[in-house]
Amino acid sequence: MAHTVAIDVDSHLALILLPDDKPRDDVMPRVDVAKVLGGRKALKRRLSRFEDMLGAIRSGLPFAALEAIIEKLQLSIGEAAAVLRIPERTLARRKKEKRLLPDESDRVIRLARVYAHAVEVFETEEGATDWFKDSIRALGGRRPLDLLDTDMGVQRVDAVLTRIQYGVYS
Repeated sequence: MAHTVAIDVDSHLALILLPDDKPRDDVMPRVDVAKVLGGRKALKRRLSRFEDMLGAIRSGLPFAALEAIIEKLQLSIGEAAAVLRIPERTLARRKKEKRLLPDESDRVIRLARVYAHAVEVFETEEGATDWFKDSIRALGGRRPLDLLDTDMGVQRVDAVLTRIQYGVYS
């Protein structure tokens, strides 16, 4: 019996469908977003299913997860604050508290997801990081990093990544 794999381009999750077309409960990321966020060491939990990710967002990610994505993208605290739309003083407080609020966690996951997509497309973290900091014609000459502060910007960056991934001129 053949199994079908449907790719959800918006979330970058592969959903495996069983022969009877019932979706499986365990949704596996194509690129491990949890690794982008520092893995189990930083997250203090396993994030391999949709419910795990949702629970982590709702309870607030550990600050270490934010530190991991900041390191991967080679961002200053000021750049991270701008991308996540969180004031630097608030980030300093969150660092002391060692936990982000749910809405902040959601923005960090969104950033990690689009970064993981870029790593998948460019096949290296260095290539992905460089791409985020370069001016991109398909983004009106803007840097992808400068568009990641809103969901609409993330969607646009993600769409350009998908076009590159499938060989569409971008």
